[in-house]
Amino acid sequence: MLTIQIICVGKLKETYLKEAILEYSKRLSKYIKLDILELPDEKIPDKINNNIMDLVKSKECNNILNHLKKDSYIIALDLKGKQFSSEEFSKNLEEISMENSHITFIIGGSLGLTDELLNKCNQKICFSKMTFPHQLIRVFLLEQIFRAFKISNGETYHR
Repeated sequence: MLTIQIICVGKLKETYLKEAILEYSKRLSKYIKLDILELPDEKIPDKINNNIMDLVKSKECNNILNHLKKDSYIIALDLKGKQFSSEEFSKNLEEISMENSHITFIIGGSLGLTDELLNKCNQKICFSKMTFPHQLIRVFLLEQIFRAFKISNGETYHR
């Protein structure tokens, strides 16, 4: 069975987001083994400059790097990544899963991901050029993964 891991920076605080994630996790259990790993975010001081931003981003990304599995196909959520329709995303996941039994999605912290981490990724995807809270993107990602499996299996959810 395919394992999908989602590594994300920061904890969910909002109950409604936690409930949405639990619901999609339950729905996905029919198709995959899902593992969501929440890593702590670094505190960002009120007075911030580029050096502090780089340091925060570096700490968060080094923590992510320490949790990556060697045999996993790694996909970063990044504003400069490729955008897919739901059908294209479904086909993309199908193709990846033919050669990989483990896929990792990375959702960085509020300052994004370092070039070092992005360069280790097999793919970068973007849901929108708009900015969304990182906690909400988790729900978007799970919903799109669920939709992708429904599409792949010829089921009617996506209509």
